[in-house]
Amino acid sequence: MVLLHVKHGDENQFLLETTGSTSIEDLTSVVTRIYNGRLKVQRVCAEMEMLAEHGILLPPNMQGLTDEQIEELKLKDEWAEKCIPSGGSVFKKDEIGRRNGHAPNEKMKQVLKATIEEAKALISKKQVQANVCVNMDMVKDALDQLRGAVMIVYPMGLPPYDPIRMEFEDKEDLSGTHAALEVIEEPEAQLWWAAKELKRTNQLSDYVGKNEKTKIIVKIQKKLEENDDDSCLDSEWADSRALKRHFHGVNDIKWRPR
Repeated sequence: MVLLHVKHGDENQFLLETTGSTSIEDLTSVVTRIYNGRLKVQRVCAEMEMLAEHGILLPPNMQGLTDEQIEELKLKDEWAEKCIPSGGSVFKKDEIGRRNGHAPNEKMKQVLKATIEEAKALISKKQVQANVCVNMDMVKDALDQLRGAVMIVYPMGLPPYDPIRMEFEDKEDLSGTHAALEVIEEPEAQLWWAAKELKRTNQLSDYVGKNEKTKIIVKIQKKLEENDDDSCLDSEWADSRALKRHFHGVNDIKWRPR
């Protein structure tokens, strides 16, 4: 098996096993789905941490308002009575006004927290150092574990506008968020190795040969993304002043006060 060490920019992402006979088209699809799937798990974990601390998301028209404004506008959170955590809730106000403050009790909170840590560990970048490969089944397993924990704590489900539920139903709206910039759509994805783009019409063996015990570093990026390896800018030849000193023959002269 060919071992791919997948990076985005200079950051480790995951290890993936494949074969030299795999088409770059299929490989790009698999790498992209795992890459985006890991981002999805991370987004769900971040929201579930807030769910554990401050309860369900407020309706969009109530978010960011003070209690006085909500009372004055006569707004009501109709989902608060439907989405009560198992064992009752403990009030912990969300200072930024996103969630309703009716958090799960300590026992249910720990169910969420423990599952979050397990899911994060499954798709962690640390798996690269541990020499553990990640595949799409592991990503799905992480999402299933998170979904199961939410069902235990909120058996009646979450409001339809809650980002956790929307992620589970693949209805998430990331427009205008930093998260949207991280996602790479499959048609836009490119794989690079040794400063070469891996063309989708080729097979992996066209680049790495027939040796199935090869390990290579592959970078995933968007088609329009500039190659972000700008280490050349730190080179002496890229310093116009250094170039000028070189031609004047004063490159190694050290100046000191008279």
